[in-house]
Amino acid sequence: MLVPMEGVPETLYARDGDAHLAYQVVGHRGPDLLFVPTATFPIDLIWDEPTVAGHLRRLSSFSRVILTDLLGVGSSDGVSPRDRPAMQSWTDGLVAVLDAVGSERASVFSMQGSGQTAMLLAASHPERVRSLILWNPFARYIRAPDQAFGLPEPMLSRYLAKFEDSVGTDAIVEVLAPNWARDAAKRRWWARCERLTGGPGYVTALYEVFLRTDARPLLESIQAPTLVMRRRGDRDVRREHALDIVERIPDARLIEFDGDDTVWFAGDADSVLDEVETFLTGQRGAPPSNRVLSTVLFTDIVESTRRAAQLGDAAWTSALAAHDRLVERHVTGWRGEVVKFTGDGALATFDGPARAIECARAIRDAVEDIGLSIRVGLHTGEIEKSDGDIHGIAVHVAARIMALAGPREVLVSGVIPPLELGSQIVFIDRGQHELKGVPGSWPVLAVGD
Repeated sequence: MLVPMEGVPETLYARDGDAHLAYQVVGHRGPDLLFVPTATFPIDLIWDEPTVAGHLRRLSSFSRVILTDLLGVGSSDGVSPRDRPAMQSWTDGLVAVLDAVGSERASVFSMQGSGQTAMLLAASHPERVRSLILWNPFARYIRAPDQAFGLPEPMLSRYLAKFEDSVGTDAIVEVLAPNWARDAAKRRWWARCERLTGGPGYVTALYEVFLRTDARPLLESIQAPTLVMRRRGDRDVRREHALDIVERIPDARLIEFDGDDTVWFAGDADSVLDEVETFLTGQRGAPPSNRVLSTVLFTDIVESTRRAAQLGDAAWTSALAAHDRLVERHVTGWRGEVVKFTGDGALATFDGPARAIECARAIRDAVEDIGLSIRVGLHTGEIEKSDGDIHGIAVHVAARIMALAGPREVLVSGVIPPLELGSQIVFIDRGQHELKGVPGSWPVLAVGD
């Protein structure tokens, strides 16, 4: 769809299953650029602010800009972040939008918290992401035992309560866009965007997902050239957040600007867009690779040798064939891929942990109907695909975690729960474990029934 430079693009819808994702397309010059604003700037309102609209039109002068609202935001279907695995659903939505506009490979431009979704897209779908532009990003916002910077966990509840009180009032402008603090029209636009995103409670729930998500394990799997940008005086996201991302993503660099506005389109946005244009039009994108972020699923039939002896060769062969058919059907149904069957189990991969977990539970319940019991192990990490098989430390981790499981248990590594906020999946701590042949101590959790 071609849109005049002075026009406002039409909002259309992409489908991901039963979900509708709002998107717009503006411009037709240069490479595809998927722009993912934060939740509080819906695409049907973002053009109402003349300064922001002007910056978006400049983006469209050197790229085909694709704007979208994440699922549950703006004009996309209203789904609470507590009802679905947020990061996976948001990433699925970005893929659906790219498919709808016929974009095989796009650069992705994100702001603040939406950067986590962009990073997950780049890690799990590297063939779809030409390059990444991360404005003021964080992989993990709050502090952790292995992250000394960020908001201390004990302060989070108070921080979110203060944020909730400010939603829809324009008060946050003084922190996130101080250059606009004296512009009444811009403040009114900002407050209206917040109110129409979904109200204080809803917006705060969305914000909490971003703050509690830990995307750090994804970063080393990102192959796309990555430009990280921020302003030196920003009061919301720490410089250390950006540095941590640059250190972890193999092909990333940081550019810092003078100023204290958190959002890129306030203050000196022209300097930001100069760098975006140079990055998009002057670099070649990531080369093809067999490396990809995946959730690896291993299953094993419990006491298979004893069951084989009980049933006899013919009956056991029949049971294994039925097992394999069930696994194939469920893995395919949950958008996964069976890599191979191991004789008394299976190895499969998924582009999202929530689907892998739901598939594991479905397989576990289904094989009981044919008299079998399985155990399952899952881990999310980088794998390498080669000649129909997969390799890498993530495969070994999933296998070792599976070996810890008892009958009917689904165990996961500690990497998975922070990526699944909003999924309604209950995780039960099973402590730290040394995994044979794998360095370090690994947190392991059981998936509740």
